[in-house]
Amino acid sequence: MKRAGVLLFAGVPVLLAAGIYFLAPADSDEGTATPATSASQPERSADDEANADPPPGLAAPAKKELAQQLVASAENSTLNWRSAYAYIEDIGDGQGYTAGIIGFCTGTHDLLVLVEHYTEDHPGNGLARYLPALREVDGTDSHEGLDPGFTAAWRAEAKLPAFQKAQDEERDRVYFDPAVRLAKLDGLGALGQFIYYDALVFHGPGTDATSFHALRERAREEADTPTEDGSEKTYLDIFLDIREQAMKTKNPDIDTTRIDTAQRRFLYDGNLDLKTPLTWQVYGETYRVP
Repeated sequence: MKRAGVLLFAGVPVLLAAGIYFLAPADSDEGTATPATSASQPERSADDEANADPPPGLAAPAKKELAQQLVASAENSTLNWRSAYAYIEDIGDGQGYTAGIIGFCTGTHDLLVLVEHYTEDHPGNGLARYLPALREVDGTDSHEGLDPGFTAAWRAEAKLPAFQKAQDEERDRVYFDPAVRLAKLDGLGALGQFIYYDALVFHGPGTDATSFHALRERAREEADTPTEDGSEKTYLDIFLDIREQAMKTKNPDIDTTRIDTAQRRFLYDGNLDLKTPLTWQVYGETYRVP
């Protein structure tokens, strides 16, 4: 689940960016990938089947690549999201170690599940011996049983294609696929699907008042979704308002530029299909995808 956000650049005008980054995926919506149902989600209903499959939207290969770049700009200050497989540190947010491409955390259960699933397929891997400790610290920020060797073991394992693939699969199972499925069910296009995805990554799929599912329910109470014949732009604007409030509830000083000068910019530009080229700012850095 997600880190609490980068505070280092709070208050820095985003137009005075320290750098500009370029990476260019093909802007194609071709693809037939269908999001899988996450274990954290209920079984698909008849409504799911009717509304959640076509068109591919964010699940199209080029759009999915773009989604990872957008998240990485906020999570790791880069468009090269694959560089984060080996990332691991305790950022002091009360969630223990944050690691990998989507910020799996030792304190939020998702890192434990990742290592458990990986070990089922690859017994004797370099992280398997830390499973007892990971189970003990789950739900806390403790490093007990993990220090001093866990971070080095993570970085070493992250060099292996098998563990990189495991991170990709867990990201999709817990975050990407459920977000895209629910966004399609609400009648949202590629931008709305990404907004759900980024929110699920940051807030997690839990049951508390600031979790993704609670935020979605609040937004649906305040505005009709496109499936309910509501305005897509109005609904998403309200969702982003609610999400920003939730971020500030946990940390009043948090930097919310991942919403203010990225997602909301796309929304106000009317780019509901998340078409490239895109330019956005996060934490004082400017990013561009031609």
